[in-house]
Amino acid sequence: MAERPLLCFTQLLGQGKAKRMLKRSLAADRIPHAYIFKGPEGVGRKLFGRGLAAAINCRNPRGIAACGACSSCIKFHSGNHPDFLVISPDGGGIRINQVRKLSRDLTYPPYESAMRVVILEDVHTMRQEAANSLLKTLEEPPENNLLILTAESSQETLATLTSRCQVVPFSRLDDDDTTKILENHGVEPGNARLLAHLSGGSPGRALSLKDTETVELWKDIVAVLSVQSIDSDPDLCVVLQLAEKMADLKDHLDHLLGLLKVWLRDLLVAHHGPSLPGETTLQLLKVASPDLKSWSSEQLFAKVQAIDFAERALARNCNRLLVCEVLLFKLQ
Repeated sequence: MAERPLLCFTQLLGQGKAKRMLKRSLAADRIPHAYIFKGPEGVGRKLFGRGLAAAINCRNPRGIAACGACSSCIKFHSGNHPDFLVISPDGGGIRINQVRKLSRDLTYPPYESAMRVVILEDVHTMRQEAANSLLKTLEEPPENNLLILTAESSQETLATLTSRCQVVPFSRLDDDDTTKILENHGVEPGNARLLAHLSGGSPGRALSLKDTETVELWKDIVAVLSVQSIDSDPDLCVVLQLAEKMADLKDHLDHLLGLLKVWLRDLLVAHHGPSLPGETTLQLLKVASPDLKSWSSEQLFAKVQAIDFAERALARNCNRLLVCEVLLFKLQ
């Protein structure tokens, strides 16, 4: 029988510090009752949790790595392992009824494995009552259960939860590793490189961008604003059409504004130094440099501030189309 592929945590790209910490715990057979994986969104915290669970419960481990072929590994690979649970936010966060049900479930022994592994996603979104209920479980953890909490490093997490878990830090991936992950998901190499750069080292965010029209619209906007036309400014109709498309993005508009900031950041760094350590957005887009507009540092900072102003206006529920029109004219 051919061996089935398995994303054991040791096989995942990046996150060297997290890997070293988890490997030491497994090698010493000293697994705590709870971890908290803290880091940016979309960098693989849940995947690492599943890979760690596979390694812990593998029937024929290769050192500290899962074999990928035993009955336990096959169930992890298919997503049907009875002793691996994921508790996801219900609406705005994990609710107290979800925590109470989990507490009851943990009183029973694992169904077939040495250890049940439970991932609780985005615990930074938990309300106080749900967090207090979870705290009781963390203070008196049932045997043969491992809880893995995930939280965004940019969000505040209750100190009482963090203090009862071993913290495993996660970071953004470099562009090379992010590109490889995207190519493994079927993204064409050129687009994968661009998405890796735009996502800031978050494969999850890059994949979500791939499935929307956001990046294509961003390319159109950058092309119109960057290239020097015969006239001093882009055609008014073109700008208004782009603004309308921006407003139509709705929930993805904030992602587009973030991509525009990446583009302006690259221009600022290039303006203050002879070269960047990596590729810039314009190099990845293959925009011809002789035709590019030349903006001063003051002009670039003003454009970044214009995006900040637009974000605040959208947060106040101002007219989306009007906000987009004003922004594009300020970015020219």
